[in-house]
Order: sequence, then C-alpha cells, then structure tokens
Amino acid sequence: MSHASVRTRLLGVAACGLLAAGLSACGSEGVSENANLIAGKKAFAQKCSSCHVLARANAKGVTGPDLDASFRQALSEGFGRGTIQGVVRDQIAYPADVPKDSPAYMPGDLVTGELASDVAAYVAAVAARPGKDTGKLATAIPAAGAGKPVAAKNGTLSIPADPNGQLAYVTKQATAPTGALEIESKNASSIPHDIALEGNGVSEKGEVVQDGGVSTISVTLKPGEYQYYCTVAGHREGGMEGTLTVK
Repeated sequence: MSHASVRTRLLGVAACGLLAAGLSACGSEGVSENANLIAGKKAFAQKCSSCHVLARANAKGVTGPDLDASFRQALSEGFGRGTIQGVVRDQIAYPADVPKDSPAYMPGDLVTGELASDVAAYVAAVAARPGKDTGKLATAIPAAGAGKPVAAKNGTLSIPADPNGQLAYVTKQATAPTGALEIESKNASSIPHDIALEGNGVSEKGEVVQDGGVSTISVTLKPGEYQYYCTVAGHREGGMEGTLTVK
C-alpha cells in the first residue's frame, strides 16, 4: 500500500477531530526535531483530551478517535511517526466534515501556527507507545482530578472543572452538611462543561459553560452519597465525575 493510500486511510480513521497538531520535535522515527513537545502536550490537554484517547497524555475522551488505536496498525506496518505527524497536522487544519451538532464535530484550526505543529509532533511521538512520559514531559500537565477533597462553606460548594481542559473536576471527592446547598463549578477552559448531581431522589443539571463561566445548581440534600458529573456528551464516560458525601 502506498504512503498516499495510508495517509488517506488514516485521515478517515482519525476523522471527527484529531484536534491539535503540527510538525514538531522528538528527534526520533522521523518526527521533526524543532518542536516544543511540552507546549504540544499542554495544548493537546487543553484542546483535544476531552474528545480523544491518548494514554501518555492521560486523555480519555470518547467522542473522537482513539489516537493510540488509530495509529497502532500503521506503525506495525512500518509507517513512520513522521507520516503520522503530517496526518495529524492535516486533520487539524482540515477536520472531517460533520454537522456542528454532532458530538464528533471539530472546528478547523483549533490550534494554529507553531503550537499546532507542537501538538502534531507530540501526538506523533507518543501515539500507541507503551509506558509513560518521562522528564519534564511527565509533569507538563497536572494529574486530572487529583486535588484534595473540598467541603461546602456557608451553604455553597465549589467544584471547579479542570482548568487544563481535561475530563475531570479538580477533585473527585466533596463533602457537605444536610440541607439546602448551592453547587457551583467554574470552567476556566475553552472546553464546554457543566455540573449535575444525582442520587437519593435528586437529579439536577446546571448550564453548560466555558471560558470562565460558572455552572450552578441548587439542591436540598439528606444524608448519603451523591454523584456529581458533567452531562456534555462523552465527558462522564471519560471520567468527569466524583462523589459528594452528605452527613
């Protein structure tokens, strides 16, 4: 099969939104040596991780292609990571033509210029590669949802969305006393999120927000455990949820 054929096939497999790419570094297996992989990983987390799976970036999105799985076959057939880099970069600029109301919709040029090249290089360097990132790459983005438990204060519980755009709130554990409670979730990222709560007869959902907006719900709670989560398609399935303990 020709490289052109594989490129066409990979574009089809990756359709729905590879979200961030560009020619960039790593210096191995044909990937450009001029990229900033740390910047690429950060941008991937902010713009792409909500839709795609990429193990080394701890990305668990479910509405776009699984990037590890998408490129594993091509790699096994001997196609280099430089080819993958080009495919990713092209897909960023020219994503699949799907309706805007589709969960798989991805706008063109979600990342541009050198940063797009950095993202493409990072994806190409780590896709389908076992193990974990090392050195400065390992700490480029904080672990999603790894914050300490939060507690309600004066009738308000604040559970911000992960500011890096990952599918998580800043914590997976929260506590509150019984009675009336307002739950607010600030979303500093450009990825849309909301906050919802269910359990013990409660089912409430806040507004979907982004770019600094705050999703809010008002509930009255009795003792027990509740689940808070994001209702945007694929986000809860990707791990954006946590447990609220009321006592």
